[in-house]
Amino acid sequence: MVWTDREQKRMNAIIQWEEEHFTHHATDVERTFQKWYDYQLNQLESPTKNRLYAVIDSALFHMHSLIQNSQSQVDASHRLLTDARLFDPRIEQIQDMKNLSIDHLVYIADQQIARQRMVSFAQGGLAGTGSFLLLGLDIPAVLAINLRTVQLIAMTYGYPVNYPSEMMIALKVFHMATLPKVLQEQAWKALEEEIKHEQTHPYFYEGPEEIADGNWLQGPMKQIIKGTVLMMLRKKVIQGIPLLGIAIGAGVNYRFARTVSETAHKFYQKRFLNELEKGDVG
Repeated sequence: MVWTDREQKRMNAIIQWEEEHFTHHATDVERTFQKWYDYQLNQLESPTKNRLYAVIDSALFHMHSLIQNSQSQVDASHRLLTDARLFDPRIEQIQDMKNLSIDHLVYIADQQIARQRMVSFAQGGLAGTGSFLLLGLDIPAVLAINLRTVQLIAMTYGYPVNYPSEMMIALKVFHMATLPKVLQEQAWKALEEEIKHEQTHPYFYEGPEEIADGNWLQGPMKQIIKGTVLMMLRKKVIQGIPLLGIAIGAGVNYRFARTVSETAHKFYQKRFLNELEKGDVG
């Protein structure tokens, strides 16, 4: 199937975005952090690191399941289908979303992403108050919010993440989007290659299931550093409110959510367009 002019423009925009996004030169701060992180990681013995990765993988799988089976996610699915029926009243299930045009899908996804970014902004602001409870929940909340964002984007483009194969792809998109930018291109290409050779039955997945690794842990480590900074700022109050901590917490979480949502959105757009060209959708 030949792309329309609008679809071709979308693909050209994605290719241009890839060229700009993956052309990243590490700053002095990033290089210093990388050296410090590599040193700390090398202090751990291999069995310890493997157990840590296994625990994180298990936590991510359970988090995905909890989010997917939550009432809020069910409501989100219904909202997606309701929004889609404004453009095509024949939409009945998530897979039918693929019958919409790319412009309609991008519009719906943008609405989902905007809501998720505001949730992340608000959650970061609350963590910035310096509350021990909110700071303790910060990393799980950040991961859950952004994993849910990836799930919503996937469903918008007609990929039901309750299927094992799509669940693993969503988790790997989440993994890729939360890697340091300098490492994302390799993960992006590897995931594209995996999708090209994926099996047709959605209820089975035979690829590698490991998500967490030493590179990915840099993201949570940066969140821990952020939490430490917020703890130090909790006493810097203006009229009894830690405004600086709130601003930093909200800003950092919003920026992280923006990066994750943008990367995941581009990936699913490209996947949809490639399948459309092959005649697998539409």
